[in-house]
Amino acid sequence: MEDIVNGIGRAAAYGALGVVLLTLGIFLVDALTPGKLGRQIWEQRNRNCAVLLSSALLGIGGIVFTSIWTTYDDFGKGLVSTAAFGVLGLVMMAVAFWVVDVVTPGKLGQTLVEQEPHPAVWVTASCNIAVAAVISASIA
Repeated sequence: MEDIVNGIGRAAAYGALGVVLLTLGIFLVDALTPGKLGRQIWEQRNRNCAVLLSSALLGIGGIVFTSIWTTYDDFGKGLVSTAAFGVLGLVMMAVAFWVVDVVTPGKLGQTLVEQEPHPAVWVTASCNIAVAAVISASIA
């Protein structure tokens, strides 16, 4: 019974950390795009913004999953490493966004909030998933 209670406590701690990292991901995407992200997605039904945010959340979720899956035997060390890799993933996604913005015409953030579907959203979303895959692969 003690193992179950201990496992629930660890799951709650990792779950809370995951929610914090996902929330940071939402704030990051909101900061990188003009306007309010919530309004863009829920009120204006902007699919470009929804794809961009979804890719960031899936990427962060993948990093957190991998970090927990390969976690250290020491719970505290595992929690810290999960936080560190999650934050690193967010930073790297922001850097990738900036690189794509620099090497493409126009302002990427502005392009991604247009109502009309734009291929740039798929490139940016792919960058988010690719960055998350690289970070996840480095966790071992």
